[in-house]
This record gives sequence, structure tokens and C-alpha cells, in this order.
Amino acid sequence: MLFSAPEIPMNDEEFRLLRDFIYQHCGISFSEDSKFLLERRLGKRLQFHRLDNFKDYYYLLRYNKVKDQELNEVINIVTTNETYFFREDFQLRTFTDEILPEIIARKKAAGDEKKLRIWSAGCSTGEEPYTIAMLLLDRPQLVEGWQVEIVGTDISHRVLQIARKGVYGASSFRSTDADVIRRHFTPLEDKHRISDAVRNLVTISHLNLFDAPRVSLLGRMDLIFCRNVIIYFDLQAKKKVIESFHQRLRPEGFLLLGHSESLMNVTNTFALRHFVNDMVYQKPAASAGFSL
Repeated sequence: MLFSAPEIPMNDEEFRLLRDFIYQHCGISFSEDSKFLLERRLGKRLQFHRLDNFKDYYYLLRYNKVKDQELNEVINIVTTNETYFFREDFQLRTFTDEILPEIIARKKAAGDEKKLRIWSAGCSTGEEPYTIAMLLLDRPQLVEGWQVEIVGTDISHRVLQIARKGVYGASSFRSTDADVIRRHFTPLEDKHRISDAVRNLVTISHLNLFDAPRVSLLGRMDLIFCRNVIIYFDLQAKKKVIESFHQRLRPEGFLLLGHSESLMNVTNTFALRHFVNDMVYQKPAASAGFSL
């Protein structure tokens, strides 16, 4: 009979040290009543490194030669990555039926280059950026002759490996029509692989939204999807991330958040646009800068 190693308790000081360290790195916030959650999720890493307490683990994260690799393990453990194709379809209808035609018409009227750039921030295992690509491929009349670039980023290396493979099981297709699966996927044993046509529109990259210099390297975007991500941030972290989105968006660009997220008490720099199927945020044509 096998016995698991006893769980190592986390005291209040250790919780604060680890909580603050994670927060400073990526903005994920743990409330005071999350100590048991953090203790349970990180306990296996103590066993892996044969450590006796969480303070030693904190010192490992701060000073050990494997600290960067171990921090990646922490991020993989503490982040939630529940997603699926065509999530929040009412918002996707707004994107394809109203927002996208507006962006294209505006660029044509201004004589801008035929280039469309979309950022899926916090793309998890890739369902969101691939969904966007499928929506565009199914509407060739909208983007014919246009250069389309969809950038999917996430802080977790583990989920990015899945996104790059592009192979998905049944849970990812809970809101996907069979005809869409037939057109854009190839059966692979009991799963499905995304088509090359979809994959070629999407670039998958590792990115910490708190890493301002690297975020700036993305360039300007016409539209940013960041759905069900900022709910894990406290107010100050939200302000920092939303400011970076504001800087990355072109004038009159759009920011699409999750249905339970808003910018209330975060900033008044974005305008809330009412469309037929949803309400989304838009950067004004003339903006003096980010306002808290």
C-alpha cells in the first residue's frame, strides 16, 4: 500500500511572502482566505524539491539557480485555464457582424494599408485565437486582400504547448457546430487537430502582461480580446494591464472583455459602445493618454 507524503502547512508569513511574490511578477491576486488553496497547489513543489517549509521554497524562487524554471511551474499551477471554442457567442457575433466591418470600412475610407491585427491576451490553450481565425476564414468577403495577423499570448508555458500543437478533445467543442469541426479540423484518434489554414493566421507567444517592455514590442492593434483574465487581478493590477492595452490599441480600436468584467472604477479612458448583441469598449479617436 502506498502512502502519500504528509502535507506541509503554510503559516501566515509564508503565505504573504509567496502571495506578494506572485503578485509582483504577474498581477494575480490571492485574498487572505486563499492560503489553503495556495498551500494545496504548491505543496507538491516542496515535495519535489525535498523542502521542509514554504519559506525555503520562497527563497528557492528568489535566489536559486532554477528560480526562473520554478516560477514557470508556479504560474502553471496557480493559473486557471478553462476555455473552449466559440465561447460567449453573442460577443463573437458583435465582432463579425458589426465591429469588423466598421474597422475595415474606416481603414478603407482613410486609405490605410489593408492590415488587420488582433491580440488574444491570455489565450490559454489557444481556443480563442483559433476561433477568431475560423470566423475570419468563414467570411472571406470581409477580409479578401487583407493581411490578417492574430497574436495569442499567455503567461503559462504549459497551456501554450497545447495551443501550438492545436490538438483538442471533446471539452473544447462544447459550443462548436459539427460543420465547423468538419471544415476546420482533422480527426486524430479520439481528438481533432486544427487545420493549417487556421493555424497560419495565428502566432502563439509567451507573454507576461506585467512585462511592459515586451508588451510594447507587440506593436499597435486594431482589436484586443482579453476575456476572463482581469478578474484575477486586484484594482491596481487591472489599471496597469488596461493601461498597456490602451497604449497598444490604435485610435478607435476595440477592447473585448469577458461578460462578467468591466472597467468601472478602473478607467474612464475607454468609451462603452452599445451594439446589437453586446457592449464593448472602444478607444476614442483622439486620446490624450491613459486616465485613472
